[in-house]
Amino acid sequence: MFKPLDLKEGSEKQTLQPTDVERVKCLIIGSGPAGYTAAIYASRANIYPVMYEGLQPGGQLTTTTEVENYPGYPEGVTGPVMMEDFKKQAQRFGADVRWGMATKADFSGEIHKVWIDDSKLIEAETVIIATGATAKYLGLDDEKKYAGGGVSACATCDGFFYRGKDVAVVGGGDTAAEEAMYLAGLCRKVYLIVRRDELRASKVMSERVQRTPNVEILWKHQTKGLTGDNGVVEGAVLVKNKGEAGEEEVKIKIDGFFLAIGHKPNSEIFAEFMDTDEVGYIKTIPGTSKTKVPGVFACGDVQDSHYRQAVTAAGSGCMAAIDAERYLSEKYS
Repeated sequence: MFKPLDLKEGSEKQTLQPTDVERVKCLIIGSGPAGYTAAIYASRANIYPVMYEGLQPGGQLTTTTEVENYPGYPEGVTGPVMMEDFKKQAQRFGADVRWGMATKADFSGEIHKVWIDDSKLIEAETVIIATGATAKYLGLDDEKKYAGGGVSACATCDGFFYRGKDVAVVGGGDTAAEEAMYLAGLCRKVYLIVRRDELRASKVMSERVQRTPNVEILWKHQTKGLTGDNGVVEGAVLVKNKGEAGEEEVKIKIDGFFLAIGHKPNSEIFAEFMDTDEVGYIKTIPGTSKTKVPGVFACGDVQDSHYRQAVTAAGSGCMAAIDAERYLSEKYS
């Protein structure tokens, strides 16, 4: 079905030198739910995918302690364990999973070029971009200290663990308002920490969150730090009217601290060749994973600014592999 590639004998085992060039049918960049699912489907379709895991093998889920909303895990599962299961399944069908990060891309020709760690050059007939997105944080040391112990960047993912408890959401845009209202349906009280004296959210969202009875908006507050015991969040230290007259320190008791100040899609090295939105999310043809470059597909959080869930990322990874297989089939039919 496919035109044979001029692969070097034993290339999957050899150590490539900076001048080496390897040819593959399908290159998958990124290893979260989208990337691993793409690898599973591409392997079963016999297009011999080569995957580079990237800087964070397993993606954002590896920083999540408990995952209870993914089908097939009735008792829940930790993020790292789930991603290891995905990886094993992909490898079972023959996916070539490697350590390394894509650092440069050139999609100007029919054969797509991607450099790994600024040295290895991969020439691929199809490329599946599954590099995900990175949540924006405030930059506090306490965010790392309490990671997995009350600090989260996804209310939909982790809000369930805070039923009947008090939590705080940081942000003033639509995402923060949506996260606050979602948590308000689960939690006893939600503090919305806003550093300005108004919300950046749309008028409709602003009015809605301000009408929600168990949401208290802390205007002109900024987070100074978090407090807790044994790595678990118990409170937050805020500064009200920072740098102004009447500046004061405010302490609140909370069990969860949610960041809702945005995500940054990991699409920089592809931006020259892709259509992206104003934030950097790669645009795909609706209903497909196809980008504007024939043979290049995008899936998961790098192209999904709306849902950002493991299950939707996995679904889009499936779409990308099927789209890649059909692209190759039509090319050589």
